[in-house]
Amino acid sequence: MARGQHGSHGNGENAPLLSTHNSSHRVTHTFADGIAHEGESGRHGFHPAQFLSIVARSSSRVSAAVNLLWPFVIVAIVLNYVTDAHLWIFATSYLAMIPAANLLGFAGQEFARKMPKVAGILIETTFGSIVEIALFVILIVKHEPQDGEGEGNGDEGNLIPIIQAAILGSILTNLLLCLGLCFVAAGVRKHTQNQKFHSVVSEVGSGLLLVAAFGLLIPSAFYSALKSETVSALHEHFTRDTLENDILRISQYTSIILIIAYGLYLLYSCTSAHSIFDEVIEQDEHADEDHHEDMAKPKLTMTEALMAIAIAIVFVVILLVILVAQIEPVVESGVPDQFLGLILLPLVEKAAEHLTSIDEAWDGVINVALYHCIGPSIQTALFNAPLVVLVGWALGKPMDLNFEIFMIVLLVLSILVVGNFLRDQESNWLEGSLLVVVYVIIAIASYYYPNPDVATSNGLEGVVSQNITIPLELYKQLIALPVAHGEL
Repeated sequence: MARGQHGSHGNGENAPLLSTHNSSHRVTHTFADGIAHEGESGRHGFHPAQFLSIVARSSSRVSAAVNLLWPFVIVAIVLNYVTDAHLWIFATSYLAMIPAANLLGFAGQEFARKMPKVAGILIETTFGSIVEIALFVILIVKHEPQDGEGEGNGDEGNLIPIIQAAILGSILTNLLLCLGLCFVAAGVRKHTQNQKFHSVVSEVGSGLLLVAAFGLLIPSAFYSALKSETVSALHEHFTRDTLENDILRISQYTSIILIIAYGLYLLYSCTSAHSIFDEVIEQDEHADEDHHEDMAKPKLTMTEALMAIAIAIVFVVILLVILVAQIEPVVESGVPDQFLGLILLPLVEKAAEHLTSIDEAWDGVINVALYHCIGPSIQTALFNAPLVVLVGWALGKPMDLNFEIFMIVLLVLSILVVGNFLRDQESNWLEGSLLVVVYVIIAIASYYYPNPDVATSNGLEGVVSQNITIPLELYKQLIALPVAHGEL
């Protein structure tokens, strides 16, 4: 685990923490070569032996253990070309994603530590979510329904329900599973006392999550409120196609606004003299039990960091393409769409980041660990999800934010549960265990939730097929009414 020092520019401005992966608070004075003090390696160029040694050691013991999964990368690639055993290909590529994502996060952190404050923050934030963004983009590119574009119709090639489930699943995994395990790790390590965290993290984090959830909720609420009107004889001009087109436009415009909001959030955090994360650093830098050990570790050179990033991105993209290609066979084998998107995909895309957060909580740096759970959730809701909507818009794919009501309810309730636990600014292993319990319950429910071709809580198919019972006299009056464009 690597965290930096707290310092200031000559103008006294504090450097905020804004990281969704391995947190590193950079000192703000730099040396003649332009490399920040914390990122100095003392070397230049590329040295294969040292490069492999540093990468293998990674940022923590847990991350180093993850590197033992690298053989699965080769196995997954080979199986993809020599066999049609889809389940084996999916399983091996699923496991192979963990070390590849871990390398990308570590290399991104090493590179960001060498940058000036603002540039380093933005770069580190980007690398923290690149796996998720790549997954969403590959899924929307592969979305090609065979029998029409109706969302939620369960047609072959329709990946939009999986993308939507993965968006909310990513947020739920961070808020419930990762945060819960962080509370458990911190509580077990220091079981005699509750872990206290700063009010800035809990209050601001909860507020931003509620705003993000509001933005994601609006299209679904709009759709649910009006879907029954599309089958009413009194609203013949408000058709299903009209409603779906309206939802698509609302989602696209909402996505633009959410991305602007995320940009303002980044701008404020990077430029404010009293950043919302400054107080977090001041409190946590005294609690980091292995800070000096981390600072003494060998570091990658700029060339080595760039090479590691390039290698990691290549492997991540290759493995994601293989993984996405196996989704339909896996679903056909009996794994539900919602379980795959809500649970399985978010677990693998966030695995490396979660391990880092848990390791930080174990070392007593609870504020940084807490932000690593809440920060990625905010980024997913305000940037990653809107981005895939805009990519779909550019590609002519009907990607929208019309989520299943089942999943939206889970999201809102989860935010409320987490907010309630954060309110007292303390955590213990019991609260962490309860968050994990909630996540397990959601996982069980999502496994039994029907695929979109069977049932949907936010679609029109079920509405059209409803049988309506009315009195006989009223029926006779209705059929006697003159109809301008046909018969009832």
